[in-house]
Amino acid sequence: MSHSIYITEALVCGTFNRNTADRSYLLFTKEAGMLYAEARSVREERSRQRFALQDFSLVRVSLIKGKASWKIGSIESQKNFFMLAQDKAARGSVVSLIRFLRRFYGGQEAAPALFEYIVSALAQLSSDTPARDFAEKVFKVHILHELGYADTRVVPPFVREADEKTIVKSDTQEHNLALDALIEKAVATSHL
Repeated sequence: MSHSIYITEALVCGTFNRNTADRSYLLFTKEAGMLYAEARSVREERSRQRFALQDFSLVRVSLIKGKASWKIGSIESQKNFFMLAQDKAARGSVVSLIRFLRRFYGGQEAAPALFEYIVSALAQLSSDTPARDFAEKVFKVHILHELGYADTRVVPPFVREADEKTIVKSDTQEHNLALDALIEKAVATSHL
């Protein structure tokens, strides 16, 4: 019996220890959405995969669909946004955005545009970003918009076309309050 192998880019969004040396990973993949995948003996010192499969890493991974779950085959590390972060605030922003993604995105459906957006947002948040708190809110509201939690009519236009210049120009108290309201509404309706 042959198994299908899928090669895709993925963000490591969480790790869970199993048995003595095994570990399960929550991966947000470009072609398959959010899924759990298992790696055997990855916690052993001789394992080559354990360094690539750290939280907040962008990896290229081969996934094998088994009867009950996904299995991790080969892995190639590209970058770790947490390790690339400039300072404590940047690391906090990276963690916050991944937690936000884990909370609101749970499906196994492809979302390549959202994947690319999150990778670019993590890259921007891990660098020296002006108006960091506001930029983080803009990225979160954009994610909510892509997932259907935020109504298109109430999402400010600067969120949809967010880049570094528009974020800095839009950092006002009025816009902060509007973004906070959108995030709070999504949290209230998510039931998570």
